[in-house]
Amino acid sequence: MKLTRIISAAALLLVSLPGAAQKYPGGVIDKTIAVIGGEMITISNLEQEVQTARAQGASSDRNFRCELLENMMTSKLFLMQARLDSLTVNSDMVEGELSNRIDQIRTALGGDDAVEEYFGKSVYKLRQEWRQQFQDQSLTQQEQQKIVESVMEATPFEVKQYLDSVNVDELPVVPMKYRLSQLCIYPDREAAKLAVKERLLSLRERINNGEKFSTLARLYSEDPGSARKGGELGMASKSIFWPAFSDAAMSLRPGTISQIVETPDGFHIIEVIEKRGDMFNARHILIKPQYTSEDQEKAFKTLDSLKNEIAHHAITFELAVQFYSQDPATRTNNGQMSDPHTGSSYFEIDQLKPEDYAAIKDLKEGEISMPIVSKDNEGRDGNLVYKIIRVDKILPAHPASFDSDFNELGERVQGEKRMKLINDFIDRKIESTYIVIDPMFSDCNFERPGWASKFRK
Repeated sequence: MKLTRIISAAALLLVSLPGAAQKYPGGVIDKTIAVIGGEMITISNLEQEVQTARAQGASSDRNFRCELLENMMTSKLFLMQARLDSLTVNSDMVEGELSNRIDQIRTALGGDDAVEEYFGKSVYKLRQEWRQQFQDQSLTQQEQQKIVESVMEATPFEVKQYLDSVNVDELPVVPMKYRLSQLCIYPDREAAKLAVKERLLSLRERINNGEKFSTLARLYSEDPGSARKGGELGMASKSIFWPAFSDAAMSLRPGTISQIVETPDGFHIIEVIEKRGDMFNARHILIKPQYTSEDQEKAFKTLDSLKNEIAHHAITFELAVQFYSQDPATRTNNGQMSDPHTGSSYFEIDQLKPEDYAAIKDLKEGEISMPIVSKDNEGRDGNLVYKIIRVDKILPAHPASFDSDFNELGERVQGEKRMKLINDFIDRKIESTYIVIDPMFSDCNFERPGWASKFRK
């Protein structure tokens, strides 16, 4: 009885709203375009998703709207089930995602006023609407996790079954992988930092004596994105910058020049142009430490000497790393490199820095590269470092096999099982749920054929 009342109310809503359609900013007539059980989607809901995607750099067309609508309808199926299962919202996730979206869009559009003009709503109202979206998203994600939680790690038997069921040419190809170790020497960073600070102090003095910050930024700043604009960064949320940079900028009065600020990108002086709440527009001059040819020559000489001693068995690579390497991330692990994002000790070619790959691409297992100039993983661009690299292991590209790629195959089997449960849930819910879609979207080529029978006659 209760379900009948919900369906009747939803059907009445779909029929009655177009007759009382209203215009919302942009001149589009708002109306309900889909009812999914007790949930509805309006054209304004869809267009706001389009606007948000555009504000974050996405392009949109008719197909994009069709894709968004299908995603929204699918999410409603999970949302309905989450409410039936009495799942609760992850508030920390919601507030974190909400803050990220607000900051990204305010930065992309240039502040609260521009956001309100773009969306035709106050930031307060947008925050409320987006909070609700993220709350729904939290429930949706939890429901998806609940659906697949019964899927255990693939067993050897399941992996063998998978291998027996596919042709060799259908097997995933495991790309070439390298396991590598390195011995690193940094240049004299203290001397380089001192030289940078002296340059910035000189520029700061010139600005205080009347020269334009913007002119000096064009001439000397090493931030290519802002240098051509006189160092100006544009109105942006403080959260997108390094904390030291944001703290310094927020503490300045407009028109005043900061002391030297150090971030992982280098050293800056900052002039704040305007502040609005937790957003600011500033100019900066960035200068990065530079190293001399003498630094490189000295480091290469040391690395060459160590390479020769290792080759003549006077010292092992591991012992040389312990005594001479200056990279704290690998020195305590005998120099073994690992991907900072995944923690894996194996690297695919596109995961290696170009300089590192160029140095080892022609080497065999056990061989050591010539000394090279490379970058570490600090900051956005990394710090300069001199190194030699040993190739510990090479795994050639090959079709995945049970013996050498069990983990990859197991993840694939597990992923397919999870996807099947998700797909079965969606198809089952499309068939059993009261759904009505406005015929204005009847030319959409939805991924799931079940939607085709749900258009309002």
